[in-house]
Amino acid sequence: MRVDTLELSQFRNYEHETFSFAGDCNVIYGENAQGKTNLLEALILLSAGKSPRARSDREMIRFGSTAMKLRASVFSRERDFVLETEARAGRARRTTVNGVAVRGMGKNGGVLSTVYFCPEDLLLIRSGPAERRRFMDTALCQLRPRYVEALSRYNRAYESKTRILRDSEEHPDLLQALPEFNEQMAVCGAAVIHYRARFAARLAEYAAACHEECSGGREHLSLRYVTVKTVADPFASQAELCDALRRHQAEHAAAERASRLCLSGPHKDDIEVLIDGTAAKTYSSQGQTRTAALALKLAEREIYQEVLGEYPVLLLDDVLSELDRRRQEFVLNRIAGGQVFITCCEDDRLGELLSGKVFYIKGGASLPL
Repeated sequence: MRVDTLELSQFRNYEHETFSFAGDCNVIYGENAQGKTNLLEALILLSAGKSPRARSDREMIRFGSTAMKLRASVFSRERDFVLETEARAGRARRTTVNGVAVRGMGKNGGVLSTVYFCPEDLLLIRSGPAERRRFMDTALCQLRPRYVEALSRYNRAYESKTRILRDSEEHPDLLQALPEFNEQMAVCGAAVIHYRARFAARLAEYAAACHEECSGGREHLSLRYVTVKTVADPFASQAELCDALRRHQAEHAAAERASRLCLSGPHKDDIEVLIDGTAAKTYSSQGQTRTAALALKLAEREIYQEVLGEYPVLLLDDVLSELDRRRQEFVLNRIAGGQVFITCCEDDRLGELLSGKVFYIKGGASLPL
């Protein structure tokens, strides 16, 4: 899987620019706030249908413009594809694959998949559960189209139930609709747990191997998927998971009405990270947490390769500058075998270590070296 060309029009600080990329490594360097991360954001938008930085499409349209467009030539599954996405102020974004319109996140048919690693991800271990859920959801939405549907339906039911509980004191008749949304959350929540548990299990295997290699065999990393307490076995059938979620809802019904909060469901899931049997979030050093975070992100890439049969496009956004030399070399040794984009402020050391192309970005334009 690779991106051969990318055309950006009125996107962020790019007026109009066309790139032709190498199939292995692409180093994108320049000073801060020149457009390096914007270039990676464009690739993520084409692959996942959602930006990791923008809350709305309007934020991605160049200042002074009313529309933006991205176009990429992609080689995937032994075929050539053209991905396009266009956004206009006040209108829904339109995305096409070879001219055919597609809708929703994760619904480009697996044409382009990306794994994105930024400095904030180095805090993945010490962040709250919401960040680790986002990590799982971002990967699964690209890997499993059915997960996208289950998660979307679960989130809609959760939001409806939350509004009912919030407004129930002034409008007690709203509580009559709770059983319907509870059932939707149980059915869709069972599917969410089904996919997350299996993803976490594969992640644990790959991450343990990556962490052992990076730590020189001195430490052992383990992961544990944490979900609703009534779910004794997250690998049980979806029917059994659904029954377990119904029991949890019944146990928390009174507390939910009293607090007017939704307290039951996989929207509170987490991945517990342990180093040598102790909680990494609480007890690990800064170096240990960085190594564990690296292991998680590189393990994610291996899962993509296992599921898709080819490596996803790896996007490393100014990560190497945050790592010591040993961890830098570990990452560089691990990224062979697929297309990689690396942003940095200086290209001298990367130019010596990696083959491929180097792009110098300034003011939203690629300038001659």
